[in-house]
Amino acid sequence: MARGSSKTPRGTSSPDPMPERVDPCLAMLVDKPPKGPGWAFEVKWDGYRLAVHVEPDRVRIITRGGYDWTPRFASIAAEARQLGYETLILDGEAVVLDDQGRSDFGMLQRALGKRPSLHDPREIIFFAFDLLYVDGWDLRRLPLRERRWLLDPIVAGRAGAIRLSEEVQADGDEFFRVACEHGLEGIIAKHVEKPYRSGRGEWWQKITCKRRDSFVIVGFEPSTVPGHLGRLLLAARKGGELVYVGGCGTGWSHDLSRELRNVLASIVTKTPAVSLRRKNAVFTEPVLVAEVEYRAWTDDWKLRHASFKGIRPREDGVAVFELI
Repeated sequence: MARGSSKTPRGTSSPDPMPERVDPCLAMLVDKPPKGPGWAFEVKWDGYRLAVHVEPDRVRIITRGGYDWTPRFASIAAEARQLGYETLILDGEAVVLDDQGRSDFGMLQRALGKRPSLHDPREIIFFAFDLLYVDGWDLRRLPLRERRWLLDPIVAGRAGAIRLSEEVQADGDEFFRVACEHGLEGIIAKHVEKPYRSGRGEWWQKITCKRRDSFVIVGFEPSTVPGHLGRLLLAARKGGELVYVGGCGTGWSHDLSRELRNVLASIVTKTPAVSLRRKNAVFTEPVLVAEVEYRAWTDDWKLRHASFKGIRPREDGVAVFELI
């Protein structure tokens, strides 16, 4: 099958064509970890979801939204060529770790940014947590426990740009408690007997220490400090439209405040994407999405204690929060 492993896929019969792209399996947000022996747990990484495609003549790194970002993750692509397989699809998350070993989305964005930064793109690590295809075999129909059995010898023990996202067989409540105590974003629960299914479903579940979702930036309020950002104005989806859900005014540094203000100033519009009247509001085109951490919702569906965590282009397919 490939160098370095005697393991072969079980339950397969003939070679399968390599998919051009695989829509990722997405975790459903739940309040508590599931119970039962069929569940395994992992750390919830705070980064960019990626699929690493190793092909005979190239390596492609594809985002969740289907964009080819290979040049942005050059160190991951270079190491993928050294894994010893002619064809391969790894599913995982690209992150930058802080000095406590926790993934930090803001640090990742700065490492990927075009401007000079304290963080270098070579700091980016790809944590692989699933194997979808290898040397002629489409593994998506196999249960997770078999896909992990095949993934382990490929990336386990590596300490470079590609590493294994460790799976934990433990009590979910206890693992979640420890994860939150250590300042992690949360945990992921996966049913070990389920095949790989694109889209969101209950076979993968996420439990977060604080609520965290994505909202469309529809405007901002300037800071009293000239050239800086005072508050982001945010919207969620509802019935195919955007609805204002409040804003956030914390979560950025002095330098990032100025940088965000410059970015938003370049997309100002006179046509608001939401129905909203605020005295100091400056409306923007709804093309950027803010990652926001918050504690709860008010009775009239406004965010409580919201804090900015990062920004993404809306075109990357990020799931914007939808009001029911």
